[in-house]
Amino acid sequence: MNIHRPFSFYIALLATLATTAKVYAVCPLCTVAVAGGVVLAEKYGVDNTITGVWIGGLTVSLIAWTINWLNGRKIHFPAMESLVSLAYFLIIPVPLFWKDLIGNPDKTLWGIDKLLLGMIVGSVVFYLTVQAYEYLKAKNKGKAYFPFQRVVMPIGVLALFSIAFYFLTKG
Repeated sequence: MNIHRPFSFYIALLATLATTAKVYAVCPLCTVAVAGGVVLAEKYGVDNTITGVWIGGLTVSLIAWTINWLNGRKIHFPAMESLVSLAYFLIIPVPLFWKDLIGNPDKTLWGIDKLLLGMIVGSVVFYLTVQAYEYLKAKNKGKAYFPFQRVVMPIGVLALFSIAFYFLTKG
């Protein structure tokens, strides 16, 4: 299979999107930024599991933003949340696979690609932390326990998992 043809199509699509009048933070351009970030992180010695944790958190955040954006414009369709989630979980890792950033047998932990493992862990952890925040807020009569709790909780947990992966992978 010639992977250059689909990748060229993807780049052409991104170029088209980049030349539109407005560019939203929730767009495929984020994927290009993520790929660039992975390359830079590797260059500076950041392990792919750590990078993946943050990509996973970003992915869940993008899903939430997109669903909120659609809801705000009263755009609804069957299985909207599932389809939006599936789209992002394909849009982000597929180009990383095409660029050989995912799938290198020398970059695995526990038999799983490090970047993909980090993305899965980051996605799950971010989602669960946001759910925990909503639960705590509901228990506190709709108020956060401290300023910026909504930001501190998920970022703090992603940072803790990054530290854990640092110690697991340093070598």
